[in-house]
Amino acid sequence: MKAEYHKGPVILRGRNVPKSSTSSRLLNEQDPPDWLHDDPWRVMRIQSEFVEGFGALAELGPAISVFGSARSKSDSTDYAQGETAGRRLVEEGFAVITGGGPGVMEAANKGAHEAGGVSVGLGIELPFEQGVNEFVNLGINFRYFFARKTMFVKYAQGFIVMPGGFGTLDELFESLTLVQTRTVTRFPLVLVGHAYWDGLLAWLRDTAVADGKISATDLDLLHVTDDIEEAVSIVVDHARGEGTGPEEPIEGQPAEGM
Repeated sequence: MKAEYHKGPVILRGRNVPKSSTSSRLLNEQDPPDWLHDDPWRVMRIQSEFVEGFGALAELGPAISVFGSARSKSDSTDYAQGETAGRRLVEEGFAVITGGGPGVMEAANKGAHEAGGVSVGLGIELPFEQGVNEFVNLGINFRYFFARKTMFVKYAQGFIVMPGGFGTLDELFESLTLVQTRTVTRFPLVLVGHAYWDGLLAWLRDTAVADGKISATDLDLLHVTDDIEEAVSIVVDHARGEGTGPEEPIEGQPAEGM
């Protein structure tokens, strides 16, 4: 298969595939004086991404974002759990939002699509990815990470986080920070897989909490389970107003604890 690159609505293949992304050029190209003239025009492109995203998702209805590795194989436990999560969320009346890529994202989109639900993929322009997977039935390709991340949070009532790498950790901790600082309405963050996540939580407890960088109550914002049915129940019950959620941080504790 030839290399294929999605640059907004444009598809590039072969030697036309660029060696850098729009986001990287925005962040890196500040040495030549040309950026002083080009960046104001980029604002219009950024604005258009928000407008298109808001327009496409405004009538989405209740939805849950599912994060996870793009590297999970189709015969892995992570993939099977992602597929189950997507199917069960649709059966409970929710749309499923993923990053639109392969691996766990594809699995969740597949489960949602085959269950007859809305399967959303928020793709990102990257030189080494191939656009949204085939199970997405509502897809948006973004040039800029920050516009894409806004859509993940704005249109979801909860997050299910499967094992993943830097991208998954980025999405997890950004979402966790927004919830901990009460920047967004409180909603559950469920981590699937004790074997994968317990080491990270132990470090947060034994190092970050012990050193006073975060509060012990901040860890109550995270739920960890090996049971994908429990993960779905937590986010669904909370979205329906049935879940009590974690306790509020103690009054007077600094919001910037994360």
